[in-house]
Amino acid sequence: MTSPIDPQVPLRASAVRNTRRFASARTILALILREMSTTYGRSPGGYIWAVLEPALGIALLTAIFSLGFKSPPIGINFPIFYATGMVPFLMFSSLSGSIATSLLFSKRLLAYPSVTFVDAIIGRLIVNGLTQLMVAYFILFGILMMFETRTVPDLLVIFQTFFLTIVLSLGVGTMNCFLFTMVPVWQRAWSVITRPLFILSCVLFLFETVPQPYRDILWYNPLVHVVGRMRSAFYPSYDAAYVSYTYVYSVALISLAVGLVFLSRYHRDMLNDG
Repeated sequence: MTSPIDPQVPLRASAVRNTRRFASARTILALILREMSTTYGRSPGGYIWAVLEPALGIALLTAIFSLGFKSPPIGINFPIFYATGMVPFLMFSSLSGSIATSLLFSKRLLAYPSVTFVDAIIGRLIVNGLTQLMVAYFILFGILMMFETRTVPDLLVIFQTFFLTIVLSLGVGTMNCFLFTMVPVWQRAWSVITRPLFILSCVLFLFETVPQPYRDILWYNPLVHVVGRMRSAFYPSYDAAYVSYTYVYSVALISLAVGLVFLSRYHRDMLNDG
């Protein structure tokens, strides 16, 4: 005989799913508040320094290079030229770095079954992503208001570039989240390896000015594409034909997939070992 079907089973399953979603949303909100208080709430003017740091860096670069050059490689204004390179670069560095340390930052909380590594990653992504967008707005808008830049910002392309930067940061950060926790020495190695990235990402110069065969090698740095696309959003005359969305998204999504697969398999073992 077939057992009678309980009509309440689908309803119960749906209720369980909704309860889990609500619990996950509350967990992410709690992690967001914790991230905001610990990262930006401990020092006076935490968010102010988040804006001042890149602003001072741009001012320093402007002061140095304006002494030796009459004009930047493109356009007439040094601050906006360096800002279009530094803003996406610093967004990637900060966002990918914060995501990479998600498990280490929330290690004690991850001992609770209701808190997952995905919650920790999403929490840091939201807080640091919104913070970097705020920083970018103040830096770029401030320069446009203070100086005559003779640029024509394309808001659609700017938003596309920010989204591209966030996706790349999420992918690289998630992969490093596994590597930092599984192989602690990799965190130091990554810090050393990525130090030349500021120069190798075409922040200080244009990609087209790099001689061959180094230009072809530099093309494989996804940040070169991000910076180039941001500059093309401000300078209509700058084509940036070398930029490939497909390549950057491929690097980002492959890194994200690899990171999530290994984290889902080993994150409990890594936390227990620590």
